[in-house]
Amino acid sequence: MKLLLIEDNLTLQTSLVRTLTRRGFEVVTCADGSAAWNVWQRTTPDVVLLDLSLPGQDGLLVLTAARQAGWRTPVMIVTARGTVGDRILGLNTGADDYLPKPFDLDELEARIQALLRRQFAERQPAPPAASAVQLADAPDFSHGLSAAWHGWQIDKAEGAVYFQGQAWELPPRELTLLRALLSKPGHAIAKERLFECVFPGELDVQPEAIEVVAYRLRKKLSSTGIQLVTLRGLGYLLKAFPGQT
Repeated sequence: MKLLLIEDNLTLQTSLVRTLTRRGFEVVTCADGSAAWNVWQRTTPDVVLLDLSLPGQDGLLVLTAARQAGWRTPVMIVTARGTVGDRILGLNTGADDYLPKPFDLDELEARIQALLRRQFAERQPAPPAASAVQLADAPDFSHGLSAAWHGWQIDKAEGAVYFQGQAWELPPRELTLLRALLSKPGHAIAKERLFECVFPGELDVQPEAIEVVAYRLRKKLSSTGIQLVTLRGLGYLLKAFPGQT
């Protein structure tokens, strides 16, 4: 998922880029309100994090112009201007969420994921969970969900992953890795192949980055009855714990 960070505090900008990149986001930055419009238009982000007190042009003016142009990208205002009046003004201008500084990084990521889920849901003709139940009862999964493996299924059309009928919420890169491994459960997939899936076309990312994504995913899978196994020299595979059906 691509995220546009419009923030003029370079120390905070650097910290957020490092943290959000580690959590699976592709981050584009902009530090000037006057340039924000062009950067937004050029990068077509999935989510925008917008500071208000920007050089060149105030963040509210940037947001107003974007909404008047019909841009529907989810926007979270992240600013030190956190009074009730500021929040109301920001939301009425067209922001989808408002997070005052200072903030907790886990809360920031949770709010970003909530904006992405809301945007995804608005595009769908029916809730994903209802669709999963309907397709799971059908004998042919070739055009909907994959065949179940220890409670796990992939929605082939949308790329979502379900565990025991519920959508599994993960950061984008962890979700991509899980989806790739679930395509061949029980079979090793080379690290190079998985790297290409998780970091497509990202020439500045080191190959070892896939190990970080795998480490995070492994911890989250530990309570689901399956484990992410590292096979040295081969890659990774998903394996069910003994006794799992």
